[in-house]
Amino acid sequence: MSTSRVFVARLAGCAVFDPAGDRVGRVRDVLVVYRRTESPRVVGLIVEVPGRRRVFLSIGRVTSMASGQVITTGLINLRRFEQRGGEVRVLAELVGRKVTLSGANGGPAIIEDVAITESGPGEWAVDQLFVRKPRTVPTPFTKGQTVFVRWIDVVEDVSNAPQSAEQLVAAYNDLLPADLATSLLELPESRRLEVAEELSDDRLADALEEMPESDQVLLLSRLDDERAADVLDQMEPDDAADLIAQLPTKRGEALLDLMEPEEASDVRFLLSYDADTAGGLMTTEPIIVSADSTVAEGLALIRRHELAPAIGAAICVTLPPYEPPTGRFLGMVHFQRMLRYPPHERLGTILDQSVEPVTPETSAAEVSRRLASYDLVSLPVVDETHRLVGVVTIDDVLDYLLPDDWRSADTDAPAPMAIRRRGAVAARKAAHGSA
Repeated sequence: MSTSRVFVARLAGCAVFDPAGDRVGRVRDVLVVYRRTESPRVVGLIVEVPGRRRVFLSIGRVTSMASGQVITTGLINLRRFEQRGGEVRVLAELVGRKVTLSGANGGPAIIEDVAITESGPGEWAVDQLFVRKPRTVPTPFTKGQTVFVRWIDVVEDVSNAPQSAEQLVAAYNDLLPADLATSLLELPESRRLEVAEELSDDRLADALEEMPESDQVLLLSRLDDERAADVLDQMEPDDAADLIAQLPTKRGEALLDLMEPEEASDVRFLLSYDADTAGGLMTTEPIIVSADSTVAEGLALIRRHELAPAIGAAICVTLPPYEPPTGRFLGMVHFQRMLRYPPHERLGTILDQSVEPVTPETSAAEVSRRLASYDLVSLPVVDETHRLVGVVTIDDVLDYLLPDDWRSADTDAPAPMAIRRRGAVAARKAAHGSA
């Protein structure tokens, strides 16, 4: 092999290639087993293949780990990974663990990274640990000393307080929201809550939006009310409404009272609609501008990094006010259309008025039909006085149409086209008195 020592934190996220150079997935963790007298032996890698499925790649199938990539023999068992007794995931379970150092560097420390070394063809084992000792100066601007130690020079404090999750959160830093959600759900429940507590409100909100509703409720129920409300503030209003609809009425109302008034108002508004209607599917935060706004101004709004791609595909033009419910809806301007005009062109002159808005009561089935029939990414939703109240995007509809277990279902297994939000319809009616 090209490299005899690899640090697991740097290995996470590396691409996995077959001998022909085709990428087959990405490394998500390293699996080891403990040995009585020697350091833990590496048994394989946990690899994420297309479809966000985690599979096991035996270390014997790895021919090279170098330059930020892993080369395999090309033989990968696509059966979904299931952790067995005695197996330990390095990033998920070992990194962040408290240990006691022996010898000259004696004292408590926390594992920040793990080095694995090749001892023979297809034989890898934990070699060294990169650990951080406690701060010696009580100031928030300093960190403890870091040292490399051998495995035999540490004793794990398995009975101590919960492990630090900071290093694991750092390892998850570059994951997309869907991958972050999958990684969280693979952790033991206690460890999942610990990591969730370390995540920022917006990152946790992103992950919650990608989880099945039952897992959303379970995780949110473990957070205190103030933290839960802060996370709900960061979620898209339609996702927050669906989640609150699944909670007991008393807690849902308590969280709404703790949320920011503007965010809570949007969620309450969405809760007034059945989940199988345009009103239940829509988001209340589209891009809204006046007819006098220019192409340059419109493109600047689309460039915002926090904007979802489906929302950024078109801009809504209305009369004032420009917050839902707006003044009279005038039309939409699609991103591609803006690219065909000079920056100073007014958006009011290039409106696409062929897109017929839907009402909040329009069925989800009809919304789906229109999006598919006219190759649209989003549809405006207007009230009886033609005021814009929101937009339904293609991702909202897909989330509605896919079966409940679509995030975890095997990609090669046929799945019936179940309606995902039917449960949310009943929950909203029961909890919030919707007609």
